[in-house]
Amino acid sequence: MAKKVADQLVEMLVNAGINRIYAVTGDSLNEVNDAVRRNGQIQWIHVRHEEAGAFAAGAEAQLNGLACCAGSSGPGHIHLVNGLYDAHRSGAPVIAIASTCMSTEFGSEFFQETNTVKLFDDCSGYNQIATTPAQFPRMLQAAIQHALIKKGVSVIGLPGDLTKMDAEEILTSTQNYSPVPEVRPSQDDMKILAALLEKYNRITIFCGIGASGAHDEVVALSQRLHAPVGYSFRGKMSIQYDNPNEVGMTGLLGLPSAFHAMNECELLLLLGTDFPYTQFMPVECKIVQLDTHPEFIGRRAKVDVGLCGSVGDTLRALLPMLAQKTDDTFLRSQLKFYDEVKSRLQTYVSDRGQKEKIHPEFVADMVNQVAADDAIFTVDTGMSCVWGARYIQATGCRELLGSFNHGSMANAMPQAIGAALACPGRQVVALCGDGGLSMLLGDLATITQYKLPVKIIVFNNRSLGMVKLEMEVAGIPDWQTDLYDPDFAMIAQAMGMKGMTVKNPDETEQVIKEAFLYKGPVLVNVFTDPNALAMPPKVEFEQLKGMMLSMSKMVLNGRMDEVMDTLKANYKHMKELI
Repeated sequence: MAKKVADQLVEMLVNAGINRIYAVTGDSLNEVNDAVRRNGQIQWIHVRHEEAGAFAAGAEAQLNGLACCAGSSGPGHIHLVNGLYDAHRSGAPVIAIASTCMSTEFGSEFFQETNTVKLFDDCSGYNQIATTPAQFPRMLQAAIQHALIKKGVSVIGLPGDLTKMDAEEILTSTQNYSPVPEVRPSQDDMKILAALLEKYNRITIFCGIGASGAHDEVVALSQRLHAPVGYSFRGKMSIQYDNPNEVGMTGLLGLPSAFHAMNECELLLLLGTDFPYTQFMPVECKIVQLDTHPEFIGRRAKVDVGLCGSVGDTLRALLPMLAQKTDDTFLRSQLKFYDEVKSRLQTYVSDRGQKEKIHPEFVADMVNQVAADDAIFTVDTGMSCVWGARYIQATGCRELLGSFNHGSMANAMPQAIGAALACPGRQVVALCGDGGLSMLLGDLATITQYKLPVKIIVFNNRSLGMVKLEMEVAGIPDWQTDLYDPDFAMIAQAMGMKGMTVKNPDETEQVIKEAFLYKGPVLVNVFTDPNALAMPPKVEFEQLKGMMLSMSKMVLNGRMDEVMDTLKANYKHMKELI
């Protein structure tokens, strides 16, 4: 029997190293599903929602290098869009199979017809639709190459009738290539950089995800220059550990110490970062930016010198050009300030909160203590992201995934699915908000179906906590941010996994330890304080004024009890601001 296009698709995915397809089967995908069954070398992961499948594929791609998801005609592949946006903006190599109606019906407004090229244009680096067997293998080969080299999403539109046709072999290559070039600035640019670093004594280094893989070089440079090292959230896991000069994160989720070090320096060295918040960037110092994407240089800060190169390649060439600095006054002052900041961070860990108002900082710190040294963490966007950023510590072996560039809700649980399948020997912990978990709640069943021992910690503050804070600092009384939540522990049990609820802070430690010792999937529903605030390292006067204005409006509208609860829950933050 002749090989079908669907069989050819599966064979090429297997040859590219893809181990599974995250999808909901149906109509135009049925031939692909059957080809997966017959092939036997690739797994079909039946998610409950295609968006969850795209998030899972994005997580797997970030951990293992390449992954695949699929959606059937119309609504099926449309559900992929949000997860693919996240993957593409995270630089995750994902192949998305967008199955469509029959090619003979194109342009007729047929049932579930969409234009996949238009639909996925903004969330992919390669995006084509094949309509003949001769086109398909060349397009799929190109899609795989684009995903691997460009580090992003590739979409192949696949009409249902095409999957049934006899496959045609191609004369061009079907081998996958992933060369890793050495990239560093020219010798003249290296001399300019070395001269600047020689000239200044108060130097701060700030690292992003582009510095991952260059931990040792960054630490060596910081010690050579006596420079404090800050980092973005995406750079945290690869830069924080075994780094005597680290001073934490900056940004909305970060700490005053990194912000302070960046704004007190004479020269700021930005390494592999596209950190988005310009208001946290200094304006008085000299700035040097190094990136493999020169088009990114200067779009977040007023850069004086822009250089093209990978962090590891560049620093290895730079270090022999630099003499050891002797003045460590600036570094010692920044490390002292960082120690004070870390001490204040423990305030809400020591003060565990009250019944049904457990401090989320205490919960995150406890998770950090009991989790494995090589655990993979996923964090929901919002307040869960804050607690993960501040309390989950790097070890050199841990990974941390989130929707850091796209900022989507509901990412943590489906990303945990992809992480657990990609790395079956490692502990996977999802830090979920109650709002985010609610959005894709059905895929708890996927965790149970595939026996994934994921630990889900729900920071249940009964509200959209980050949105509430955003409204308050803007001077708007929070409204429509409260959530009616089901009993998540009971839902987990109904889904076939262990479910536990914690309302008393004195029970938190024991329950979390029990959950992590349990061999299968567990959901821990923790009732955290809905009034807990995440104060950024830089509090603008307008934000403080907005907070006071919103509280005044709440008092005038008869919500005095809520105002008092907020003040009581955050009295230590308020004391620092006054």
